[in-house]
Amino acid sequence: MLVVATTDFELYHGLVAELDARNVTFTTVDPTTDEIPDCEVLIAGSDDAVPDVAPVVRATADDPRRGVEEALAFLRADEGRTVVGIDPGDRPGIAVLVGDTVVAAFHVPLDAVGETIARELDGASDPLVRVGDGSRLQSARIIDALAGYTVEIVDETGTTPALGPGARGMGDVLAAVNIARIAGDETDGRNIEPTDGEISQIKRQSRERSDTDRSIDDGLARRVARGDLTLDAALARHESGATEGRDEG
Repeated sequence: MLVVATTDFELYHGLVAELDARNVTFTTVDPTTDEIPDCEVLIAGSDDAVPDVAPVVRATADDPRRGVEEALAFLRADEGRTVVGIDPGDRPGIAVLVGDTVVAAFHVPLDAVGETIARELDGASDPLVRVGDGSRLQSARIIDALAGYTVEIVDETGTTPALGPGARGMGDVLAAVNIARIAGDETDGRNIEPTDGEISQIKRQSRERSDTDRSIDDGLARRVARGDLTLDAALARHESGATEGRDEG
C-alpha cells in the first residue's frame, strides 16, 4: 500500500491528481492527527513529521510527479530494470519502463532528449537506454547526448503501430515503448558521415528559415547534420559572412 501523509494542501492535491491519473491505489492521512497504517511506502512533504514505519519519499508541491514516480519505484523494486526506449527523429518519442510497466512518456525536441533522460533516470539503479536505429543522424546525436548510460541500438523495424482515429501524434511514443522492449547491441556512438541528400535537406531547411531566403553552405550544413551546430547557429554564422567550405569536416 502507498500512503500520502502531508498537511501541505497544494502538495496533497498534486499527489492525489498524479496517483489518480495512474490508477494507483493509495490512502491519505493527516500526519498530525491520524495513525499511519501499515504501508510499503509513504509520501510526505519536506516539513511533515512522520514516523519511521516505511520508506519515506519527500515530495514538493512544485513537482509532485517526481515524488509519485520515486514512491512507485519502491513498489516496483522487484519488478525489473528501468529501461528507456527512444524513437529518434526531429521530435523523438521517449518511453520510460520499469519492468513491463510504462511509468512516463514524452514527445520532445531533439535537443531536449539528454536533459529529459537525465531527469527521468536520476536515482535509477543500473538503467538501460534503447535507441531505434532509424533516423540515423538524429539517433547519432541522441546517443552522443547519453554519455554515461548503458545504451543499445535497436532494430526498430515494425515498432510503429497502426494508429486509429484520434491517436494522431502518438505513434512516436508507442514506437518508443516497443523499442524499449527489444534487446539491441550495446554502443558508444554512431560514427556516420552525412549523405549529399541529407546535406541538401538541411540547406533547404535553412533557406526556408532564413530571412533572406538564402541557404547555408555545404560545410555549415554538414556540421548541422553531425550535431556540431544548431540550424539557427549555422544561419547566424552564414549571415555574418562566415563560411565553412564544401570540404569542411
